[in-house]
Amino acid sequence: MTNKKIVYISHPMGGDILGNTQKVIAICRQIHNEEVVPFVPYLAAFQYLDDTDPRERQKGIDASTVFFTRPGAFDELWLYGNRISEGMRGEIILALENSIPVVAKTAETAEVLSEIIVEQAASS
Repeated sequence: MTNKKIVYISHPMGGDILGNTQKVIAICRQIHNEEVVPFVPYLAAFQYLDDTDPRERQKGIDASTVFFTRPGAFDELWLYGNRISEGMRGEIILALENSIPVVAKTAETAEVLSEIIVEQAASS
């Protein structure tokens, strides 16, 4: 058995939950192999929480935060999509604060990731 890397998949979700869920599932299907296991806990939360209700949305965010602050829950944060949403920005900051490597998988996320890293370094 190989030492598999667990990667948290970060992707914009708001606005088109169903369409974005399908995109995330396709990403997981594409990258899941002998070396990589995708980790997407927020997909479960979308099944029972209403993202349009601010209190329920916060419950979902709080649930995901647990994984960023629990050492070893996952190995890297991978960014997908054509933009970095507010939720993704929060995930990036949590990853950086907890020394979790962040990997941009699209040109759009790479550009903004660089800006966020600079901002975080300046505020430290």
